[in-house]
Formats: sequence, C-alpha cells, structure tokens
Amino acid sequence: MNKPRLYLFVLLSILMVSCVPTKDLIYLQNDKDAPAVSVTPSNNKPYRLQTNDILNINIKAIDPKLVEIFNSNGVQNNISATEQSSYFNGYSVDDHGNIRMPIIGELNVLGFTVEEIRTKIETLLSDKYFKPEAGIFVIVKLSGFRYTINGEVTSTGTKTLYQDKVNIMEAIANAGDIAVTGDRKDVKVIRRYPQGSETFSIDLTNSNAVNSPCFYLQPNDYIYVKPLKQKTWGTGKTGIESLSTVITLLSLATTTYLLLKN
Repeated sequence: MNKPRLYLFVLLSILMVSCVPTKDLIYLQNDKDAPAVSVTPSNNKPYRLQTNDILNINIKAIDPKLVEIFNSNGVQNNISATEQSSYFNGYSVDDHGNIRMPIIGELNVLGFTVEEIRTKIETLLSDKYFKPEAGIFVIVKLSGFRYTINGEVTSTGTKTLYQDKVNIMEAIANAGDIAVTGDRKDVKVIRRYPQGSETFSIDLTNSNAVNSPCFYLQPNDYIYVKPLKQKTWGTGKTGIESLSTVITLLSLATTTYLLLKN
C-alpha cells in the first residue's frame, strides 16, 4: 500500500470512529414491524414520603375561620409562592418521619403516599375536632417535584417541576436536553429509599425504555448522563469537526517536519 492510500485509509478510519452516529442521538427508536410499546403500571408506582420532604397542606371548611389556624402561614393559597417560601412555610418531614401541625401535633407520614396522608388528616379532623356539618376538605401535595441532573446536559443542577408525575424524558428536556457528546444508551438514575439507594441504567434510544422502573422518576432522584468516548478523544462530534482536527494535526506535523529538516 502506497503512502497516499495509507493516509486516506487512516483519515477515513479516524472520521468513522470519532463521529457520533445518528442512531446514538435518536430517542426511543423502534423497529417498523415491532408492535407499539405501552407503559406497564408497575413502573409508575406512587411516591412514598421520606425524611426531608416538604408537604403543602391546605385545609378548607364551609366556614374558613374554623380552619384558619391550619392555614395561617400556608403558602398553599398563594399560587405564585416561591420554592423558598415553601421551604419555610411548608410541613417538613423530620428525621423521625413526623410533621408538626397546629392542634394535631406530631403526625407520622414516613412511607405514606400523599393520598394516604390526606385521608389520614381528614379522618382525624372529622373524628376528633369537627362535626360533619363543618365540611372539612383537605388538600395534600408535595412542595414541587425536585430532582437533580448532572453530566452531559445543557443545564445541570437541582430542578423543580410543579406537577405530580415526571418522566425522565421531561426531566431531561427541562434541563435543555442531552448534549451530542452525552451517552443516551446508558443514563444512570440513582434513587433513594429509606433503607438505602439503588442505581438504575436506562437506554433512552430504545423504545422499551418506557417500561423501565426508572422511566417515571420519583422525587429526589439523581440523573447522571456520562460522556461518550468521542468527547474524551477530543476529535470532534461531527465529520466536519473531526476533519478539521485531522487537518490541523497533519499541518502541525508537516510544519514540525519541515522545521526539523531545515
């Protein structure tokens, strides 16, 4: 093999290896002949409260004055309340799994869903403190859906979405999407449980990702998108970038050779 052909072969090899293939950038790919993929109920379980969670609890009655003490510092009635005000005025779950409410006192909520807590508070108030005619109505919500995302995304950090359910595609979109140099085939999700943490891996280029136990996130999940090898090599994300890198290296090598020769 003569030198021109050898150089061409090396150049093409570098371009093929260094570029990020299109198939590595497309989400939820599926074969045309494959049946439609549906989300199974098992991967969308309700969240159970943990320590340090913050609850917004709003108690209503036919006569608002009857429940005024419960909502005197509540941000629940202020739709534009900030996350900071929710932190200071919401009900925080302490290390023992309790929240402290006026009149009721300490109430254990660790491991309960928000719906179970709502029923618990409503029943307690109706049985011990108010007559049925009072029309007690309780609303319990988490103080925003918080998660943390890091790695090869446009905007890293802790994010808060004001909705009950969030899937990983929505979370990534809220962070500005995964960069071209991010590995969509091996996204890590670290999930905290009362007994410890568990790490999941999900391939977002595969349509079966919707059936992953981490496709639907839970509050306080941590998402990490690792870089592709192409970023480590530094040869460029596209064919043009890789070609520019190769030309620069060849020019540098040629200049160095000529200087040394003279």
